[in-house]
Amino acid sequence: MQELNEVSQHISTPVRHPRRRRGAAVLLILALIAAAIGYHVVKKRAPAVHRPAQVVTVAPVTLGDMPETLNELGTVTPVATVTVLPQLSGYLTAVAYKEGQDVEKGQLLVQIDPRQYEIDRQQAEAQLAKDQASLAQARSDLARYAELNAKKSIAQQTYVDEQFTVRQDEAAVKSDEASIAQYDLDLAFCRITSPISGRVGLRLVDPGNYVTASSSTGVAIVTQMKPTTVEFTVPQDMLGQVLQRMQSGAKLPVTVYGSNDNKQIATGTLYAVSNQVATSTGTITLRAMFANDDEKLYPNEFVDVKLLVDVLHNAVLVPTAAVQTGAPGTYVYVANADGTVSVHKVTSGPTDGKYTAILAGLTEGQRVVTDGMDRLSDGARIRVAGAGAGTGNVRTAQ
Repeated sequence: MQELNEVSQHISTPVRHPRRRRGAAVLLILALIAAAIGYHVVKKRAPAVHRPAQVVTVAPVTLGDMPETLNELGTVTPVATVTVLPQLSGYLTAVAYKEGQDVEKGQLLVQIDPRQYEIDRQQAEAQLAKDQASLAQARSDLARYAELNAKKSIAQQTYVDEQFTVRQDEAAVKSDEASIAQYDLDLAFCRITSPISGRVGLRLVDPGNYVTASSSTGVAIVTQMKPTTVEFTVPQDMLGQVLQRMQSGAKLPVTVYGSNDNKQIATGTLYAVSNQVATSTGTITLRAMFANDDEKLYPNEFVDVKLLVDVLHNAVLVPTAAVQTGAPGTYVYVANADGTVSVHKVTSGPTDGKYTAILAGLTEGQRVVTDGMDRLSDGARIRVAGAGAGTGNVRTAQ
């Protein structure tokens, strides 16, 4: 019985084979190595996947003239705007102008009742006649006293006193003449005329109104319409260049555009620069003169001003759309002969909106990308739209 138990225990106990385990591990490692080698072989033989070329539009880099301009906001400022004030008091008998009427210098605007001043002048004339008669009598007496004094027939003091009397009467006559001149001036002031040629504004007074010399509203406002000026400001950094051009005798042209429709209104020339820089804005005020014969520039109107400071000759020009700004700074994409693009950092100069001058970074004859840049990067492949791109013809850059 004991022998049967030992045999049964011997049969139920598993037998371990360490050599078989090592062999299985070796086979597994060899299988992994073979799989890796096969993967690399298959990957090497598989064709590379290329990103499709980006279709772009290019333009050549050219040489040309580039105007250097300043674009600013300006205000139409009349050469003269006059509030016509009365010089004396009185009732208005007539208002001779119509609202919005063009008037000439010296044209009647308002008439003040002159009757009181005419009466005062007549009184002054009467006083003048009286004093002239007294003067004539004093001179006659002086002549008689001179003869008597020569004969020692009168006292010396009597002769001297008569001389003083003549001088007093002469002074009285001069005073009367001055009074008459003053009343003549008052009568002239009763006719209020336009001091300048221009356009009168809306009506401020009516016949029957009483006006005084202390009135601040005036009887009319006259604005000179032509010629006129436009005031605008430029940064102080540009002042030196503007002054240099003006001092050299150059007449800098100024073009004015409408603030809403960007339509050209008039052309003129810069003629004055303010004598101070505004400390709050760092700008200086300039004024340009315009003939304004068609009166398209209206007083106090806001306009867009373009001042031509200088012209760059033989400048490197590219379409403005080609100039980009980003992490590299200011740059353009240059189309290479091998069908790729490269990023070129550039230094941009003045622009006229359509073209931009490149001060450094490009040369004539190169081609820059102007459209299709949204997915480009340095070294990216491109296809350049040919002359027949509108009909679907596209050629690949070589």
